[in-house]
Amino acid sequence: MIQSQFTTGPREELAATVVDAKARKDLSWQDLTDGTGLSVAFVTAALLGQHALPADAAKTVAAKLDLDEDAVRLLQSIPLRGSIPGGVPTDPTIYRFYEMLQVYGATLKALVHEQFGDGIISAINFKLDIKKVADPDGGERAVITLDGKYLPTKPF
Repeated sequence: MIQSQFTTGPREELAATVVDAKARKDLSWQDLTDGTGLSVAFVTAALLGQHALPADAAKTVAAKLDLDEDAVRLLQSIPLRGSIPGGVPTDPTIYRFYEMLQVYGATLKALVHEQFGDGIISAINFKLDIKKVADPDGGERAVITLDGKYLPTKPF
């Protein structure tokens, strides 16, 4: 039976356990994704508490991280999404970007740091592209490209 969370606490605790086990085992998000049949962005978001994983994917990831059956069940539960606290924008278009960052913000941060190291993606040395493309299922899709220069953190 599908289960749903009503607080962020359990998934936040599991996410902390996942990140710790991932680091101890020196695994990448891609390593954890391999064998699930899902995208690295989706699995990363799920492991950071923003999506439910299908049963097979939850078991695959749990085996790699030595997680118990309780964790497998929790990974399959529908989370209370949102990883960025604060005020909610009221403009509908801006709100949808806010929603995207609520769900994928921690995932983007994790993947940027894993692939580039400690630093930021510049919003000053930055390119943005948006294209309208046909959706094979009907209608249209927006393809948005955010292209920012990576700036490493420099110790001082």
